[in-house]
Formats: sequence, structure tokens, C-alpha cells
Amino acid sequence: MREQQEESAEKIIFDDLQIANALFGAHGENLKRVARATGVRINAKANTLTIQGDYVNIELSKQVLNDLYALLKKGYPLYPTDIDYAVRMVSDDRTIKLEDVFLDAVYVSAKKRIITPKSLAQKRYIDAIRQHDLVIGIGPAGTGKTYLAMAMAVAFLTKQEVEKIVLTRPAVEAGEKLGFLPGDIAEKVNPYLRPLYDALHDMMDFERASKLVERGVIEVAPLAFMRGRTLNDAFVILDEAQNTGSEQMKMFLTRLGFGSKAVITGDITQIDLPENKVSGLIEIQGILKGIEGIQFVYFTEKDVVRHPLVQDIIKAYDRMEERRARARERGAAT
Repeated sequence: MREQQEESAEKIIFDDLQIANALFGAHGENLKRVARATGVRINAKANTLTIQGDYVNIELSKQVLNDLYALLKKGYPLYPTDIDYAVRMVSDDRTIKLEDVFLDAVYVSAKKRIITPKSLAQKRYIDAIRQHDLVIGIGPAGTGKTYLAMAMAVAFLTKQEVEKIVLTRPAVEAGEKLGFLPGDIAEKVNPYLRPLYDALHDMMDFERASKLVERGVIEVAPLAFMRGRTLNDAFVILDEAQNTGSEQMKMFLTRLGFGSKAVITGDITQIDLPENKVSGLIEIQGILKGIEGIQFVYFTEKDVVRHPLVQDIIKAYDRMEERRARARERGAAT
């Protein structure tokens, strides 16, 4: 029988009391988050922390707290949710430096909030967008695929690295025809493009965004409207790409012109196509693999940056799919 591991205790002393207090959070809330996530007990007295618990968990806590303290010293505005992301990243990779991730500012939003990656996959994603002309981000909802692509697009436009932004998604619910809906075309496509507008308005104030849309510098349109066009000097984002068919995906990929960059995002577990129709997003994983200038980035539930419950919900659905797959296999074997 294994002996129960003895509890350890270690101290951390910070050299700046004001920054240490910012790290600890109001009423020690940040310390409580670290303690809950790592399974240790943390006591604060002035600028000194005493951490008690399992040795491995203490080392994890120390690394997270020291890295976050270093971020604060460099002026990073620490948010409570950053604590959770930090623990998650350091748990996955003890060689990581949080500065390399959190200080990689993508863009400053209209709300003056600095947009940075919050996970290792998000960091790989924005690096891939910088280095490649075509990036495909695949993973569950809430992992920042569309939001970060939008932030990168606005950053490229602001730095005049592209002349326009094109945001598109397939209007699968309307069969890409939209004819049966009442109203003019703007009213018809609006429900399907609303999430893209929402992300855009988070990047820049409403008036500026509206002016750029009016001038055609930013274009938001259903995928069907891309047919027959060549998009030069543009940053193009295809969202919800799991709902494109094979022909639609080929059509989109061949729109890319000179000086352009494209990001394709989607979740292959949320396909709304008819059962007999192949998802273009699934198909291109085999077709485009290994082509220079194209990069695939995969996200998991660990990269979810929405409410903590979303991560648990995705895991629960994944377990259900695994059970169904095993049941189908047993049925096929009998």
C-alpha cells in the first residue's frame, strides 16, 4: 500500500507590495482562484505568500504566481479569468513562459481592452495567421477562432497591410438561397451574419465600423455572394465553414487573389448539412494537408474562453458521442 504523500509548505516573497496586492486581487480572490485550480492552500501576509499542499501542486502554483507577477510588473492588466487560463497553460506545459502568450498583443479593442491569446493553441493560431496566407482553425465553440481572426484582420487593416476585410459565412439555414424570407437582401442575410457584426463592433466603435462597411472597406456577406470574384489585397474570413459543401469550399478557396490572406474557421462536431452532403471543412483536411503556405490549427475544450461551464458541456457531449460510437460498433459486429 502506497504511503500518503507528506504535505509541503513553501514561501514566495514579492519585492513590490503594490504589485503583489494587484496579483492577490481584491479580498485575495486571485489567490483563491489559484488555490482552487491547483488544490493548494495559500495564505498571504503583506508581500509574502505561504503555499501548503502536495509538492507538485505547490511548484505549479509558484510558477503561475511568479509568472503573473512578472506580467503585472510589465504593465499587463490582469483579469480574473487570466488566472484560470494561466493555470491551464502551465499545467499542460511546464516549460511555457506566460509572458510569451499574454504579452503578444493582437489588437486593442474599442473598449480599450488588449486582445491577446489565452491558450497555447490561440498563440499558435495567431502566429500561423502572421506567417501563412491560408490558416484553417478547427475546434469547438468558444475557443476564440472567429474572434481572434477578426482581431487580426482589423490589425492588418489598421497597419495598411491589406486594403479591405471580407467576412463571410454560409447561410445554411436558408439553403444559401434566402428566397423564401421576407424583406430585402440586407434583412434576409442579417440573422446569419449577426455574429460577425457583433465581433466587428467589439473591435471598433459602431460609427467607425459603419462607415467602413458603407465604403466597402469592410464587407460582410453570405458565402454565395463570393462566386465569380477575385479578392486581392484582402483579409478574408470564412466562418462556420463546417456548413460548406465540397463545391462551396472549392469556390471560396479559389477566390483568393494577390496580397490576400484567408482564415477559415469551423467546428466539425456541429455540422448542419444534410446527412448525404460532405462537409467541405472535413474534406480539405485531407486535400490541403502538406501544402506550403497553408496551416491547420486545432483547438480543444481546453481552449474554451467562455463561461467555465462551456468547457464541461463540451466534454459531456464528447463523452456522449464516444458512447454512441461504441454502441454503433457493437451493433455492426453482431
